[in-house]
Amino acid sequence: MKFLELVLQNFGPYCGKQVINLNPEIDDENSRPIILLGGMNGGGKTTLMDAIRLALYGHRAQCSTRGNLSYSDFLTQCVNSHTDPVEKTRIELLFEHIESDKPIIYRIVRTWDKNPKEGKDQLGILELDITTNDDWLREELVNTWDDYIENLLPIGISNLFLFDGEQVKELAEQEIPPPIVVDAISGLLGLELAERLAVDLEILVNRKRKEIAEIKYLANLEEIENRLKEQQKQYGAETVNLTSLEEKLKEVELHQQEVVDKFISEGGKIAGERSQLEKQKSEITASAEKTRQVMCELAADILPLALIEPLLNQIYTQGEKELHIQQAALAHDLLVARDKRLLDLIHNLALGDEKVDKIKHFINQENQSLEKATTEQPWLLADTETLHQLDNIIHHHLLSAKNNAEDKLNILQTKEEEIITLERQIQTAASPEDYQRLVDDLQQAQQQVAEAKASWEITKRRLEELDSNIRNTKKELENYTEKNIDRQNKEHIIYSAAKVQDTLKIFREKLTLRKLNKLEVEVTECFRYLLHKSDLVHRVAIHTNTFSLSLYDLQGKPVPKHRLSAGEKQLLAIAFLWGLARVSGRRLPVAIDTPLGRLDSSHRGNLVERYFPSASHQVILLSTDTEIGKQEVETLRENEAIAREYLLKYDSSTRQTTIQPGYFW
Repeated sequence: MKFLELVLQNFGPYCGKQVINLNPEIDDENSRPIILLGGMNGGGKTTLMDAIRLALYGHRAQCSTRGNLSYSDFLTQCVNSHTDPVEKTRIELLFEHIESDKPIIYRIVRTWDKNPKEGKDQLGILELDITTNDDWLREELVNTWDDYIENLLPIGISNLFLFDGEQVKELAEQEIPPPIVVDAISGLLGLELAERLAVDLEILVNRKRKEIAEIKYLANLEEIENRLKEQQKQYGAETVNLTSLEEKLKEVELHQQEVVDKFISEGGKIAGERSQLEKQKSEITASAEKTRQVMCELAADILPLALIEPLLNQIYTQGEKELHIQQAALAHDLLVARDKRLLDLIHNLALGDEKVDKIKHFINQENQSLEKATTEQPWLLADTETLHQLDNIIHHHLLSAKNNAEDKLNILQTKEEEIITLERQIQTAASPEDYQRLVDDLQQAQQQVAEAKASWEITKRRLEELDSNIRNTKKELENYTEKNIDRQNKEHIIYSAAKVQDTLKIFREKLTLRKLNKLEVEVTECFRYLLHKSDLVHRVAIHTNTFSLSLYDLQGKPVPKHRLSAGEKQLLAIAFLWGLARVSGRRLPVAIDTPLGRLDSSHRGNLVERYFPSASHQVILLSTDTEIGKQEVETLRENEAIAREYLLKYDSSTRQTTIQPGYFW
């Protein structure tokens, strides 16, 4: 299958008629599969994907902006705001596929008014004659189009070929693929055929049981079947209700967190702790007061002398000086008498006059120095004991008092800072009225969470009870059939169907293993091809029931997925989708919206050089200028992988988008 052309007329932001040639350039020598469309966020890229889905599937299309809208409301929403009321909105998709070994080209045309008649569009299927380029309406395909397109591109697997970066991101972050992806994978691998046949056989067996039941037991049989249907109906309703309650529980839990955050930010928590904070403040204040008392005691002792410490040092110096003078005065008379005796001794020794004169001169100088030292009048009159006490005060007691006072002062400053901090906290506390309001809101939110959780638990238990009742009813139906139905004419069909179901079960298991083994090889090859760290993963294993992926290194040891970066997880998801496409054997185009996501430059390069040119025979890329940037587009051009380039030019003033040839660069 290959898309050739997309025509948009008054659809979404595309005003008027705009045509996009999607035909890739493929020949024997070179293949240019990529159709590159660039546009900024909000410029209409996703709208193009929606247009392709809408053209193919109509009311069944899984479009991004539809949500819970009815098909009529969705079509009205898709009409361009500048469209004249009398003009129609139109989508055309021209595609080619091989039928009976011959190329067939169809043009899907969907048109509708601003207020669609009967809530739907008008569908036209035209077949194009390749030789004459003329087309004609295929009425029979218009009536059976849903069945026809299911054979070409089933809607169940369309998301595996028409996907966006957010879908890849979700698939990469989930350990187990969601049920819709699991169903699509089963359909893509052909595994659903065995399941469908098993269901059909069960329907056939139930039909045969009813046909051969005796009339007197038929009412009982129908009663059991009706009960089973009712239980299954209730089970479905409770399942929907459980999903709704889960969403409600998430909402009230989120609201509770918001209320808690508000409670904290507006001082509710501090207000609740006010008494404790005030008690703590009181204790610290009392401790600070004790410290002040100790400092007062220090101030009442010798600490004030620290203010005149230089004077005390001068007094001590003066006292020592006067003490030396007193000692010199006491020694003066003794020294004079000694000098006299010394001179007498010198005369008796009959030394020379010259030597005697020198000795006399020395003694006179010493006596003059001593007399000069004793001429200064003392005024302090301090004794030795007093000077000793003053020395102890200056160099011991006063120093200790200063150190003690400094320690107490540091402690007091710390206490005062703690008191200021507590006062600020107490000041930020909510008022009693606001505190009560915040508490009421918090209690109400907690009550809502408790009620939502209780409702969810009750519904869950009810669902479990219904599941048990359904199993019991099925068992009762089987027992009733085995005991009360005449097997003479129909038992062969019933028992044969059971054997066929067992065979189908074995067949499905073997088919699953065979398909998954091949898929594992393909996914491993694709992932290692895309991943620049080729030694990180040696093998990718796929679980047979959940289709979850497990990674193993060269030594066969598991590689936890959390070791992969966000970009590597996205590459793994893309490799999974690529491997599925290769194993399916279907030649289908691949369209990717927002293709590069959170990939780093290395992973982007691998994806650009290795995946995009090889993903399919036709690859439609819808990208912003930051995803496929200048370097990436130049790489694709150098590799001759791009067939066509378009730019979705969005005018914010008119909120309209026009399609122009070329890319951002």
